Amino acid sequence: METGDMTESGENGVVHGLEGRVALVAGATRGAGRAIAVELGRAGATVYATGRTTRDRVSEMGRPETIEETAELVERAGGRCTAVRVDHLEPDQVAALVERIDAEQGRLDVLVNDIWGGDVYLTQFGLRLWEHSLEGGLRMLRLGIDTHAITSHHALPLLNRNPGGLVVEMTDGTDAYNAAYRADVGFFYDLVKVSVQRMAKAQAHELRDLGGTAVAVTPGWLRSEAMLEHYGVAEENWRDALEKVPHFCISESPALVGRGVAALAADPGKGRWTGLTLSSGHLAKVYGLTDADGSRPDAWRYIAEVEQAGRAADATGYR
Repeated sequence: METGDMTESGENGVVHGLEGRVALVAGATRGAGRAIAVELGRAGATVYATGRTTRDRVSEMGRPETIEETAELVERAGGRCTAVRVDHLEPDQVAALVERIDAEQGRLDVLVNDIWGGDVYLTQFGLRLWEHSLEGGLRMLRLGIDTHAITSHHALPLLNRNPGGLVVEMTDGTDAYNAAYRADVGFFYDLVKVSVQRMAKAQAHELRDLGGTAVAVTPGWLRSEAMLEHYGVAEENWRDALEKVPHFCISESPALVGRGVAALAADPGKGRWTGLTLSSGHLAKVYGLTDADGSRPDAWRYIAEVEQAGRAADATGYR
């Protein structure tokens, strides 16, 4: 399918058509999860946004973003959102969340598993397995894999009540990119992101005869709050970082993947993608979407054809 004519889009590819649908974005405090919650709400869905950081309680991430802020952004975009503090490593908390959604809405149409929280353990990039902190590595696995399994275990029975449900497993890297071991990020991070892709394939198989779809979705080089802070820039002046990191020219705002997931959720033909890993750039092309600045960055093609090929940074033809 090469066009997005099955999904209703408006100006700049902003998606519509999710009225009456209910979405759970697990891990919506910041970054891609926050943007997905906003765009699902903008498209008409009732959104439940979860995370561990609230205005009166901070997670081990130590970041300032909160789930209450996410809910406010969804509502500012015209949507409806309930922020719920949930530690997705705690099965009882996840079960209570799903019971609440059932009691309040009676259905669940979209589950986005974006739970992560492993960034605090990424300072050991590039180390071999035996050189990496075992405690930190195992914590990364729990945060990035166990949380997704726990959430799907409890949420899928509600999602399966109605055919057409969608599960989105958020990952980092396409199938082709992750086919080779990513030595730059190391054993534990590589294992998390490949496992999430496998989880999408497994859920696709288990949902198929129930009319459900499961995919993995990867953003490109994401201008998350943490990434912008790392480079000492803001969204308004992100290009100032190119002087030190030229390939950052292909980066994208979280809005692109948010719009891509919303378009996927609104597509009655989304089942054709089940089991696959889809990039934000691919979704933008298929559904006629753009990033917040009107561009359409294709980061993973750029990474393969420009950055990994040793060519000078130039996003011409890639956004």
